[in-house]
Amino acid sequence: MRKIASRISQLTGEGALAVFSRAKELEKQGRSIIHLELGEPDFHAASPVVDAVRAAVASGRDRYVSTRGIPALRQAIADYLKRTRRLDIAAEQVLVAPGCKMALSLAMMALIEPGDEVLYPDPGFPIYPSFTRGLGATAVPFFLEERNQFQPDIAEIASKITPRTRVLIFNSPNNPTGTVFSAQALASLAELAVRNDLWIISDEIYARILFSGEYQSIWALPGLAERTVIIDGFSKSFAMTGWRLGYAVAPVQVIDAMDLLVLNTFTCTAEFTQVAALEALIDSTNAVEAMVAEYRRRRDLFVDGLNRIPGFRCQSPDGAFYAWVNIEDTGVPAAELADLLLDQAGVAGITGAAFGPGGKNYLRFSLVSARHLLEEALERIQRISVRWRAAVTR
Repeated sequence: MRKIASRISQLTGEGALAVFSRAKELEKQGRSIIHLELGEPDFHAASPVVDAVRAAVASGRDRYVSTRGIPALRQAIADYLKRTRRLDIAAEQVLVAPGCKMALSLAMMALIEPGDEVLYPDPGFPIYPSFTRGLGATAVPFFLEERNQFQPDIAEIASKITPRTRVLIFNSPNNPTGTVFSAQALASLAELAVRNDLWIISDEIYARILFSGEYQSIWALPGLAERTVIIDGFSKSFAMTGWRLGYAVAPVQVIDAMDLLVLNTFTCTAEFTQVAALEALIDSTNAVEAMVAEYRRRRDLFVDGLNRIPGFRCQSPDGAFYAWVNIEDTGVPAAELADLLLDQAGVAGITGAAFGPGGKNYLRFSLVSARHLLEEALERIQRISVRWRAAVTR
């Protein structure tokens, strides 16, 4: 029998999609489900963006375009990063892709060799270790622990660097913890990268969903622009998940390599979505600011409510739109508790182990439902907590 390539056996899926499928099946059976599993905003693209894509299609902007992205968008992204992150980037350092995940995959293919080692955060986005293994490299976790407010332990990371270490990947704000890496952590990671000649892949997809302060990108630190790839896109900050539009920012030689991969895979990103993205970056209706303000209100409401549930403990996230809840004190394994909440309470969340072994005692809830639904979810969880309340000691 003909075999599938062995690299496929090294890949894993995403827990959120499996939970979503099960939750939808329960809904078909007539069950009321509050969806807090997917990292998909309940907002939609701002009306000027929708108008722009409609006009682009109507005017025939549906042709093959540059493999790197249309020049106007590449320049607009450079200007946007200057405006929002104080980064000095040239348009030739930008490549547009159909989604952040594709931009990430292209960057990893361009930088990682079989036999390399790649450092990644645990808990973290599960595609980091999955695709690393698919490329024939070794995924080496560094842990984000509650005792450190989920900041990286620099000494741990340094101890795991070997002559085979090639790339350090992270995202800040982090999915699933919502942690924004401190300026001190970024400076220490930068020093490690320079000293050990590492590439950095900085996943900044949640950079605009920040609840205080100004976003700091590791790209801006001395000596890092020449060894950093920024991954970002329109899914989270502009509520354009299904539009599949992301981008990478990197040194020109990396962009050249990624461009060759584009030519050998998907040819180009749809022109009409790129045209609409120009309008998104302008953000004439201040849609991003309004969305983040709403996420902040949801965070405050939901985290406060979670911390009132027996056995639950949740640090308030600094960014992104997730609540990362320690449930160890309930005495119920996280996977069992997630099933209980879905089956008995109609609340869909994800077990933390979906984000790595470091998440085994956690659940992740997304703040992507309206506040009245979050309030209802809290009431449902509170009611079902009678199942474990007696075992909780405070």
